[in-house]
Amino acid sequence: MAAPQNPYDAVLHAARDVAKLDCALDAEMLGAALLGSVYSVAETDRAGAVRSFVGQFLAATTRRRTAAATTIREVFAILVPDAEGAAEVRRGAQAPPWAEQLGRVRATGCYAYGDIYGDQTSYLVTFAYDDLEEGGPEHAVVALVDHNIGITKDVFVGGPADRILGQVREMCASDELTWFREEDPGRLRTEVCRHLELTDELSDLPQEGNLATDRALATARLALLPRSTVPPLTEPPELSGPDRERLLRDFLASPESARFGLDAVAADDELASLHFCLSLLLDHAASLPDTDPLRWSPAVAGLFLLDWVHRRAVLDMDDAAMLPRVTRAWSAYAMRKKGLPEAATEQTDTVVEEMIPEFARLYATGEKRSPATAAVAQLISEGVDPNDAEAIDAWIETNRHRLTDDS
Repeated sequence: MAAPQNPYDAVLHAARDVAKLDCALDAEMLGAALLGSVYSVAETDRAGAVRSFVGQFLAATTRRRTAAATTIREVFAILVPDAEGAAEVRRGAQAPPWAEQLGRVRATGCYAYGDIYGDQTSYLVTFAYDDLEEGGPEHAVVALVDHNIGITKDVFVGGPADRILGQVREMCASDELTWFREEDPGRLRTEVCRHLELTDELSDLPQEGNLATDRALATARLALLPRSTVPPLTEPPELSGPDRERLLRDFLASPESARFGLDAVAADDELASLHFCLSLLLDHAASLPDTDPLRWSPAVAGLFLLDWVHRRAVLDMDDAAMLPRVTRAWSAYAMRKKGLPEAATEQTDTVVEEMIPEFARLYATGEKRSPATAAVAQLISEGVDPNDAEAIDAWIETNRHRLTDDS
């Protein structure tokens, strides 16, 4: 067979056996996987790119009359009903028996589960076809929302639904650091879709999981859920100045602060480092999608100690010595304030303690410093006050040749 001449012929070739599949679910999963290729290579507005491609595909294949062509056209129209021309697609004369079941599903259960730290929430919806024999088995859509980066990180469609749901229930029942509940269908739809809109704009998609291959089918299923009639889950507002001060005073008077010796800090240089480290913790929280500084976890600690602080802050030796101690105290304090179990406190402290050698290495090498942070560090190392504009101008003039050579 000759090589496909255009992307539409390539899709038709890839879908040449679609009409021979056993059920509607298999066809919908094949169609979603094909559209996943479009989604994954788009540079911006990935959802729009898929919608545009489907419209163009339908326009380019209107005269194709084979069973495979008419069937994949109908599959695409079901998966992306807002694409141009989707509403005009009609069933082919050679359509397989299960074609009538395409998209004809109903939700049979909506659930949510996640970790008690609030790092991630997974949403699970089970679906069943009107005709299970022709449509296919009851299946589940699972979407993972990552609250630390603010996106829907993965979506997955699979089955059997009762097996997937049973595994999730068992996992959560046996782990005190996880939770499980039934979820309002409208809220589930809202939370997954609003985070997925941010995912669609990423220049680089998460590498692991089924996001690209399953997205079209997952969103088509979620669109069948009712719109929300309950308040959306919202992140808390960023702390005001007075609120920050109250929180820091409460922390410094806490038993966790005393346990790590922070209440005994008296020397001026140590006090300055202590307050600087605390300001970094609050500034880091403000940079996250969820700005609550008490929403702390091993994952948040890793983002802070092993990434953010090196890119955004210039630490002197006193700061670098103080920060791990402050971080461990804050971990214990935040866990208590959130009412998390002792196992969460112990796990987080263990993880933070294990991070300290890598934190020290990154501080010593400066390999994660941003260009701006590296420049400020260079100024300070040469005795220039970064708050003195005249001193900075003089330093730039003196080192202009070096800066030019480096560029």
